[in-house]
Amino acid sequence: MRVLVFFDLPVLTEANRRDYRIFRKYLIKSGFMMIQESVYCKLAQNGSVADAMVENIKKNKPSEGLVQVLRVTEKQYNKMDFIVGENTGDVLSTDERLVIL
Repeated sequence: MRVLVFFDLPVLTEANRRDYRIFRKYLIKSGFMMIQESVYCKLAQNGSVADAMVENIKKNKPSEGLVQVLRVTEKQYNKMDFIVGENTGDVLSTDERLVIL
């Protein structure tokens, strides 16, 4: 299962920019990989882990802006079509090296 986070945050004031940086750093520290500008993705072992990720995102959300979360299965994620551009190797596209503790 994949958890996709989409966000559109204001950056008009210094406080807005600070909230943007803090939220983006939170996503990166939590293991999310950037797919494209303001779109991050992380692999989850199951639905309960995905639910926990969403709860943590809610706890670390910025005060303003739009943050959306989408949960998709691996099968759905792998059906993604690249209209312009190509798949890059820095985004995990398989759970082959997934380690479950």
